[in-house]
Amino acid sequence: MFKPKYPSPDTYTPATIRPAPAPAERSASASIPKPSSALGGLVQNSPGTALALAAGGIAGVLALASVAVSLLLAVAVTAVALSVSAVVLLFLVRALRQEFKSR
Repeated sequence: MFKPKYPSPDTYTPATIRPAPAPAERSASASIPKPSSALGGLVQNSPGTALALAAGGIAGVLALASVAVSLLLAVAVTAVALSVSAVVLLFLVRALRQEFKSR
């Protein structure tokens, strides 16, 4: 009942591999024109693009900060819980020692 049921080995059909088509030849007139300005390869950003990049950067920093704060809060809560349990255990051990001394 709990044993896996495997398909029979005759159901596998290997995939046929077809070679990729050869790339077409490009002519010299279809080449990319070179920029004429001195800043040829640089992209000119608009104010809207710069604003979107700044907003994205701020959002990323805020997300990382919230993760860091939550991790630090988890460490702090764990430390408080361990210290409280240590105080309770210390109290119990002292109470047991006093009980055995009085006997």
